[in-house]
Amino acid sequence: MDYNRQHPQATQPPQATPHPQAATLGELRASGHAYLTVKQEIRRNLLARMRSGEDRFPGIVGFGQTVLPHVERALVAGHDIILLGERGQGKTRLIRTLGGLLDEWTPAVAGCEINDHPYAPACASCKRRAAELGNALPVTWRHRDERYGEKLATPDTSVGDLIGDIDPVKVAEGRTLGDPETIHYGLVPRTNRGIFCLNELPDLAERIQVALLNVLEERDIGVRGYALRLPLDVVLVASANPEDYTNRGRIITPLKDRFGAEVRTHYPVTLTDELELIAQEAEVAWDGADPGAELPAHITEIIARFTRLVRESPAADARSGVSARFAITAAEAAAAAAVRRGALAGDSRDETPVARVCDLPGIVPTLRGKIEFEVSEEGREEEILTHLLRRATADTFRARLGGADLTGILDKFAEGETITSGELVSASELLRRVGEVPGLAKIMQRLGMDGGESPGQAAAAVEFALEGLYLLRRLSKETDNGLTIYGN
Repeated sequence: MDYNRQHPQATQPPQATPHPQAATLGELRASGHAYLTVKQEIRRNLLARMRSGEDRFPGIVGFGQTVLPHVERALVAGHDIILLGERGQGKTRLIRTLGGLLDEWTPAVAGCEINDHPYAPACASCKRRAAELGNALPVTWRHRDERYGEKLATPDTSVGDLIGDIDPVKVAEGRTLGDPETIHYGLVPRTNRGIFCLNELPDLAERIQVALLNVLEERDIGVRGYALRLPLDVVLVASANPEDYTNRGRIITPLKDRFGAEVRTHYPVTLTDELELIAQEAEVAWDGADPGAELPAHITEIIARFTRLVRESPAADARSGVSARFAITAAEAAAAAAVRRGALAGDSRDETPVARVCDLPGIVPTLRGKIEFEVSEEGREEEILTHLLRRATADTFRARLGGADLTGILDKFAEGETITSGELVSASELLRRVGEVPGLAKIMQRLGMDGGESPGQAAAAVEFALEGLYLLRRLSKETDNGLTIYGN
């Protein structure tokens, strides 16, 4: 499923190229600039990226064969879009990538509150100035990043917030109420010549939704009951939970009908998509003096499988869903547990802490708040999550180390010996207690730890093998005050 990447440590976007030099309407015409509506502009740029094979929606994971084709058809058709899906499916992330389909720079009338194009002024002020100044009308340039607007719909959102209202200051300055220039424009007109996103549309009061009807169909606005013809050039995109899944509100039928395309989103379909999402979104490494922690592939896979099991569990409320943030938070918390161990257990500061299986049970209580459980499961939430985490660990063990020769580890328990691990047992201390393990290199290789292995990686591999053998009932395990004791 596809999500947008927003990492501070990720590769920085390229610097914006300088905007064109035209500073007046006359210079703009002389430059050969052609006027396109926003929908025409997006359509042209989208088709150009398709022909060149360029990524149209950077950072979006897993929607490639399901959601994105519908979005592309809607954009080519010039439709406004509503994305429907449960929480945490990346709807807003997807919408934010649409701004990348705009031209890098676009001209606007300098000083215009609603960013009118110099060739097609819409507001009364720009029409008057264009008539007075002609080719001397001043032009400014707006970057695509400035042409995206967003509002979270809340019950207290007003028509004035979205559309506009009479500005009492302008009236006090001597303008009459019938003068269009007395209006203080709302968020939608101020995003004219751009893309406006309205998140959680059903939360918007129904009487406020009515105010959007003209914006979507007639492309104009009306304020305070007097006629104001203001043709807007804007792409309106909304997100919502499917109406059957929410009791907070609904989208009124006339408004829903005016959206050209309704696109359903979904959670990651495959384990591969889930893994890619975690790798892309989870922040487990930090720049600077504290480098964060390493998240081994088998730990990431456990978290991904855990998330999918929770999503499929009848104990979880399917109407609410299990957000993609569940897996992301779990990965970040596991990495943080490794950093904490490194600080408390005295591992070398020169070594990057490595997350281990023992770090996962401790994050279950913090994840509980991200899931809505069925009423019948009240009081058993942590028990259910712990059980599903064990299943995910066992499934990952079978996938990663099923059929592997683990006699080198099992032999450690032949004489009734035990091995103690735990979230505050350092990697070096765990390896000292385990001693030399024949075949450890092959185990690490199967876990994707190829070459240059650190003590932290070796400890993570050994502990994963121990936990897997316990879950397959080939070892016993006891827990005591944060310690885990494995035995025969």
